[in-house]
Amino acid sequence: MKSKLIVALDVENYQDAATIIHVLRDVVDVFKVGSQLFTRTGSRIIESLHDHGKECFLDLKFHDIPNTVAKAVASAAALQVRMLTLHACGGSEMLKAAMVVPNRPLLLGVTVLTSVGGDVKEDVLRLTRLAKECGLDGVIASPHEIRPIREVVGKDFLIVTPGVRPAWAETGDQKRVMTPAEAVAAGANYIVVGRPIVAAKDPALAAQRVIEEMTSAVKSARAPTHL
Repeated sequence: MKSKLIVALDVENYQDAATIIHVLRDVVDVFKVGSQLFTRTGSRIIESLHDHGKECFLDLKFHDIPNTVAKAVASAAALQVRMLTLHACGGSEMLKAAMVVPNRPLLLGVTVLTSVGGDVKEDVLRLTRLAKECGLDGVIASPHEIRPIREVVGKDFLIVTPGVRPAWAETGDQKRVMTPAEAVAAGANYIVVGRPIVAAKDPALAAQRVIEEMTSAVKSARAPTHL
């Protein structure tokens, strides 16, 4: 379950991020770098992750004309990030341009942001189908859309799920949330957790608790049922 947890480095500066990486070095292998931190630190934070033997999920949600997005994906590939996001609503031409970049990272299409409330299922499924048709490796989707997405794309398509909040954490500005156990049971390949871990008094313990929640979900799913 350790490999399924991505911790979001949603902090303001390099030093705070470096501290979190150090504290979580024995518990977490993949960290998300978003627009706030990348804008402040640039590639330095990605280099720091590599220095610690960790992998980077670069969450910049590219959305531009196809040629510009392709060049941005090439730049990310040069940084050796593991995963990269782009908005699926950018359209098929943009998505396909990103896919032909040599040595590209895993490309994930953003469907509907988890801060958006209401009934967004059909929009999520439409954008998921588009992402799959264009050859992307997976999508970003809230926990509530995992099962419908699985029904559409099958098991060999990545679902990376933000909006995950342990039962003991506040939901914050997320609208469509689930616990780590619920998200994994629903079929998420990776879950992204930020504040409940990063802002905890003991981030390593909080991360371990999340991993234990995910592990319990898998064990429950494998447990035999008795009539």
